[in-house]
Amino acid sequence: MDEFKLFVELAFKHVLDWEAYDHILFFIVLAVVYNFNDWKKALWLITLFTIGHTTTLGLATYDIVNISRDVIEFLIPLTILITAAVNIFTLNRKNFHQSNINLFFAFFFGLIHGLGLSGFLKMTLDDSESKWLPLLEFAFGVELAQIIIVIIIMLGGYIALNIFRIKKRDWVLALSAIVIGIVIPMLTSRKFW
Repeated sequence: MDEFKLFVELAFKHVLDWEAYDHILFFIVLAVVYNFNDWKKALWLITLFTIGHTTTLGLATYDIVNISRDVIEFLIPLTILITAAVNIFTLNRKNFHQSNINLFFAFFFGLIHGLGLSGFLKMTLDDSESKWLPLLEFAFGVELAQIIIVIIIMLGGYIALNIFRIKKRDWVLALSAIVIGIVIPMLTSRKFW
């Protein structure tokens, strides 16, 4: 039970860490297009990211996949930038986000994000112990922390749209643009070439 608690706490710290806020930024741009009526799609969004994240985290932990940390550290903010840009450039398309593009982004970009944590998890896990159970415990913690983030984003959207009467288009545009403004310096500082 102590090990379960340890890996769930590690996941919470990973996802909700204000100093390593790329996870939060990614979920802001993924989830800003949804509201509470879309809770099933938002849950799929979270779960698909966790599946992608856990898949590559497991592959990297077992040394099946090994990609330069510098490349991954550049790709992570790039995935955030792409998702935010898609939000902005598809705002005028009617029902574009019902086409499930963010669900695809959640899984595919989750694969990239999972590689970013593999070094830390390798150091945490001893070579002699089984890594699958801690990976699943960590994935459970990631899932719970992401649910918290998405609920906060959807609550913020509810307040913006229903109390302050901001148009959904403006809400998505503003948050996506703010995230782009935060991510561009991250990209320039993480160039690997």
